Amino acid sequence: MNHDHFASLYDLLMEDAPYDSWLGYAEKYLDKRGRVLDLACGTGTFSLMLAKKGYDIVGVDLSQDMLTIAEEKARKVDVTVDFILQDMRTLTGFKDLDGITLFCDGLNYLREADEVKQTFLHLASALKKGGVLLFDVHSPFKMDHIFDDQLYGENSDSLSYMWFCEPGDQVLSVNHTLTFFVKKQNGYYERMDEEQYQRTFAPINYEQWLREAGFYQIEMTADFGNKDVEDDDDRIFFKAVKK
Repeated sequence: MNHDHFASLYDLLMEDAPYDSWLGYAEKYLDKRGRVLDLACGTGTFSLMLAKKGYDIVGVDLSQDMLTIAEEKARKVDVTVDFILQDMRTLTGFKDLDGITLFCDGLNYLREADEVKQTFLHLASALKKGGVLLFDVHSPFKMDHIFDDQLYGENSDSLSYMWFCEPGDQVLSVNHTLTFFVKKQNGYYERMDEEQYQRTFAPINYEQWLREAGFYQIEMTADFGNKDVEDDDDRIFFKAVKK
């Protein structure tokens, strides 16, 4: 599937995503008077939620098709957000940001440890001293037990899909194979196929790489910051402060 097709389906797939919980977690740490970068912003849903709360937001994503939809959504609700096409691994042009958010496992699309390390360096460079980085990642437990050769699916009037997960060729990685059936105006269904690859690392690795990049006051939590991390949590949240 090309990016245009996936971007057109993204909001349907994310209808039940916990945006309100991400927002509640972010608001614990972000200063509403500051400028915040929403990284891997997709179609801009979370960026617009932050903007409506009073934050000065810029959204960045790797997909121009996603950003085009985000800009259309911003115009419809009359909210000002700058949407910029960039790769987090080579992020440039940002200085003295008060905060950066990177939710919905956006960091897990980086395959190599060096890519994560390089991203952390760029994010540290973009933040001011005392600026806050907030992100979440899949846990090792999720890769090994929840994504392990599992088949998921959903059927609705407008969209049906099958989603198969199988271990990737690297430690703590997963191949996602998705097949969509999208109902068209003529009543027929169009089939679309998408493949994605994700990888995570041990929490201690993320903590070490954050420190090496110039962050401190690092907090790891689960359940959107509401509890300590346990072995069977599926998502881990990180808060780190730029030195």
